[in-house]
Parts: sequence; structure tokens; C-alpha cells
Amino acid sequence: MNTIDARLEKQGIILPQPAAPVANYVPFVISGNIVSISGQIPMGPDGVAFNGKVGLDITEDDAKAAARLCGLNIIAQVRAACAGDLERVVRIVKLGGFVNCIDGYAGQPGIINAASDLMVEVFGDKGRHSRSAVGTNALPLNVPVEIDALVEIRL
Repeated sequence: MNTIDARLEKQGIILPQPAAPVANYVPFVISGNIVSISGQIPMGPDGVAFNGKVGLDITEDDAKAAARLCGLNIIAQVRAACAGDLERVVRIVKLGGFVNCIDGYAGQPGIINAASDLMVEVFGDKGRHSRSAVGTNALPLNVPVEIDALVEIRL
């Protein structure tokens, strides 16, 4: 059987522990059959894994790696919301991507693609989603990328 957990294992993907909130919010909210995942930053096992502004002090490749890590953190939060059962995911509905970048930078879609590609890699066609990719002048903890998500689940 080609389960999501089997796909993760086959691709050598190990999900991180879901990150705890760093302010006055919750990591996810379930409303009906939609899970709203709070913005995830590139948090690794030792804390923030990437810092900086794209076009100034972080490369596009590192920003893409940060976006993929945000995607892994989104999936970890979805797993927590689904009590460990990723088979409950019906669809990744939307990703909202924010890129900390210099004025005039226009490569945000390419950076957020790293998270979008991960969703399709892990969930197949259920991972195809709508999306925004926005440039901003700053993000929390000076991270280069933050991504939030809406996910439809089976109740």
C-alpha cells in the first residue's frame, strides 16, 4: 500500500517535532474539516536553521531550503492536528508564502516552490494547492521564509 508514511520513508523524509508557538497563538485550528496551520518558519532540531534577507545575506538556494523546511514543519503540524494519521488529509488547499527580501526582488515564487513541490512529493495530487508568494521587508526572528497553510481533512 502506498501510504503517505510509506512515501515519507521511501523518500528519506523525517518529519520534525511540531514547533510550539512562540507568542499568543496556537499552531493550528480545526474548523469543520479545514485545518488552518499557523505560519511555520524554518525551525530545525536546534532552533532556527536559516536567518537573513534574500538578496542581501542569504542565497536563493538557502531560502529554498528554508521554504522546504517550513513545508516539513507544516506537515508535522498537520500530522499533530490529525492525531498522527496523515491519511486523513483530503487536500492541501492553500499555502501562503512570505519571503524576507530586498526591495525589487521578484523571485518569491521560485523560493516558495520548494514547499509546493514538497506537498506534491508527499501527498501526490492531493498536495496540489492554490498559493500566494509575497515579498516582505522583515519576518519574525529574521527568518528568510514563513509559510502558512489551509488543509482539508477527513473527520
